[in-house]
Amino acid sequence: MSKLAYKDIRNYALDGMERVSEGTYGADLHNELFNTDYFIIGTYEAKKWLETHPGVFEAIEEIKEYEQDNFGQVSTDLSDPEKVVNMFAYIEGEKLLQGSKTLQKKWDDALTAADLKKITAELKAVKVTSK
Repeated sequence: MSKLAYKDIRNYALDGMERVSEGTYGADLHNELFNTDYFIIGTYEAKKWLETHPGVFEAIEEIKEYEQDNFGQVSTDLSDPEKVVNMFAYIEGEKLLQGSKTLQKKWDDALTAADLKKITAELKAVKVTSK
C-alpha cells in the first residue's frame, strides 16, 4: 500500500479514536472505527482516491484475497468504487490495529480511557514503510 493511502487510513482511525467511548470492548474497536461510518462517500471521490493511492487493481486484489480467505467468497460489489474503497480501508484498518500491543492485550476487555490513549499513541507511532 502506498504511503499516502496508509496515512489517510491511519488518520481516519485516529479521528475515529476520538469518538470511541470508554467501555468499548477491544474486539469491537475495529468495527467501531471502520464499519460504523464510511471512509469515503461518493463515487467520484472514491474513484479519485483509488486511482491515486493504492491503485484500483491493487485494492480489488486485496479485497478478493481477504474475502476468499475469510468468507470463502467475494461479496463486495467490485464494480462500485465507493464499496471498493471502503472495504479496502476496512481491511487495511484491521492490519493497522493488529500492530497495537495494548489492543491485543485488551481484546476481551472493556477499554478504559487510559487504554484508548495508549492505542492512539501506538497508532501515531507506527512507521510507514510502504512505497
